[in-house]
Amino acid sequence: MRDLDLIIVGGGMVGLALAAALKNSALSVLVIDEHLPLKPLSRQPELRVSAINQASENLLRRLEVWPRMQDMRLQPYSHMQVWEQDRFARIDFDHQMLHQAHLGHIVENQVMVNALWESLLEADNIELSAPMGITEWQQNEQGVEVQLHDGSTYTARLLVGADGAHSKLRQQAGLPLSFADYQHKAMVATVRCERPHQQAARQIFTPHGPLAFLPLYEPDLCSIVWSANTLEAERLMALDKHAFARELTAAFDARLGCCELQSDRQAFPLTMRYARQWLKDRLVLVGDAAHTIHPLAGQGANLGLMDAAALAERLLLLCKQQQDIGLRVNLRPYERWRKAEAVQMLAAMAGFKLLFDGANPMKKLMRGLGMNLVDKLPLAKHQAMALAAGLRGELPALARPIT
Repeated sequence: MRDLDLIIVGGGMVGLALAAALKNSALSVLVIDEHLPLKPLSRQPELRVSAINQASENLLRRLEVWPRMQDMRLQPYSHMQVWEQDRFARIDFDHQMLHQAHLGHIVENQVMVNALWESLLEADNIELSAPMGITEWQQNEQGVEVQLHDGSTYTARLLVGADGAHSKLRQQAGLPLSFADYQHKAMVATVRCERPHQQAARQIFTPHGPLAFLPLYEPDLCSIVWSANTLEAERLMALDKHAFARELTAAFDARLGCCELQSDRQAFPLTMRYARQWLKDRLVLVGDAAHTIHPLAGQGANLGLMDAAALAERLLLLCKQQQDIGLRVNLRPYERWRKAEAVQMLAAMAGFKLLFDGANPMKKLMRGLGMNLVDKLPLAKHQAMALAAGLRGELPALARPIT
């Protein structure tokens, strides 16, 4: 039986970012995942991508992971264009208004996972174990005892659930969950466009749901995230690739010319999840294990990475003060902080979805007037841009601007 400070269950972006933030600290850490997170990048872009804002970029730079990601592939975007189909409503965001070189980056999730995993191989206090799962775990006053699939047993002062939206740890611990079905599916694919994307992220609101074109590392290559009500999504997914591309081009107002599919398509249901309790003695949740939101603003990954940074900040402080890192009372400041941020984001996404859902004439008029008003008010526009770019709000120290 080996004794550790904490065990992180889940080797995705959030779990690995938490481990990286604890790299070379006094805390001993084990990261386990039922699958091997590290895998070679394919020649074609991965289907799952994230819009990484500047707060997340600051975090990844401080973790010395960003250069590894740049050596792989990522794409900055300096503009955002949002408009409504067949209406006058539109709003444009430009990096120059924030006096920044860019607004954010579109990053394949696998690029980030690979870079984080490779950086942890150099850490003396971090152990990586995958593919590996937990057979059982038990809590006691001093910590948790965890048995893995290979029969090995560990004790730790804290167990971290970074095991995704369907978190087994959350379910086994009986932490209560609020759940709402958005009754939408998100379709993702890689497309090649007739015209170059010009480093702009674009999103159109259609009567069935939002459609985003996210720029990738080739000038005419984009990742699409097309959200539609379930029936419409199933109809679109049943089309052959040529018919799908035609409907995609039309739905996007042919803004980048004709589109051609470069990958398979995937669709997944969209749900809101919110853990009403994020921790108990010896167990804490981060990332999708604690919350999932609608992808229309592309903030899910950023929210999870800020969880990781905030939890690392709290754990390092407790370690410095020689306090027990596994006690609920000691982790409550993390829970209060991040729950407030998650609730704010969940409420904003619910409001956006309600406002932009459907073709009701009054709603279309209201959102058109609202978008155009924000576009013409420099202060309101600047605040919206700064919030989306991760330059405002209560940020963990690791995610604050680098001077």
